[in-house]
Amino acid sequence: MHYTGPVFRPPPEADTPLLEITYGCSWNRCSFCTMYDGQKFGISPLEHIEEDLQELSRYYPKNLKRIFLVNGDAFALQAHRLLEIADLIHEYFPQIECITCYASIRNIKPKKLDDLKKLRKAGYNNFYMGIETAYDAALKQMRKGYTQSDEFEQLKKLEDAKITYNAIIMLGVAGKGNHQENAEQTIKLLNRFKPSMVLPMSTSVQNNTPLKEMLENGEFIIPTEREMLEEELMILENLQMDDDCLYFSGHIYNISRISQYFKYQEDIIEKLKKRIEEIDRSHPGLLDTVLSRGNL
Repeated sequence: MHYTGPVFRPPPEADTPLLEITYGCSWNRCSFCTMYDGQKFGISPLEHIEEDLQELSRYYPKNLKRIFLVNGDAFALQAHRLLEIADLIHEYFPQIECITCYASIRNIKPKKLDDLKKLRKAGYNNFYMGIETAYDAALKQMRKGYTQSDEFEQLKKLEDAKITYNAIIMLGVAGKGNHQENAEQTIKLLNRFKPSMVLPMSTSVQNNTPLKEMLENGEFIIPTEREMLEEELMILENLQMDDDCLYFSGHIYNISRISQYFKYQEDIIEKLKKRIEEIDRSHPGLLDTVLSRGNL
């Protein structure tokens, strides 16, 4: 397999075969991220992709239904190239139903609705999107390269193309004292464009990032663990998701990890409240600090 540099995939895709079509990240400017440090963005040649599909076909059955495209910015490719790749995938796995990958508001924006509809027909669906937040002040500080207005516009295009998505959100991303505004704006977005999965992760300030510089010069103050959990609780209490939407908080950065469908929303909320009580009882004062988290 042609895997170039670090390879990342969402935890729910642990059993899904990974096919490299790009490497690195075409943006690679987010204030908090270290995932692709030192890795230039590049596009895999079609011959490498076909060689990898040949190899995958020796290990996975012909009736494979799902495949995940790596690396971090696979959907940055133009629609015609993505359609070529879909044709190759269907040649080796004719029963594929879902071609999934990481996608962003930025790389949906240049694609016309007609392109998205063609991609959906070819199998592209259920993208993992680092939404992070819908709060404009935080989007700007995190250097996401888009605004809340862009999020609404581009998610509407996905909706019209009948492409589903999974929302990755960041707890604490707006900084200390701003969790209510951040939660309110993110809730508004997710309730309008309902994802198939909500994946929260706690904000962590990594070395050698713009966010670290912001922390050191006072532009950003990281919230305590309690404030991030309060934000998570507020989001959970106000989301109006479909019953089959999965809440997956299993990221290694999270101090509370719960995976359950929104059909059991009240149970998720109670589990989080109990988790907070347990930590306060067993480790008094811990939630009023900021825990150290390693680089991804």
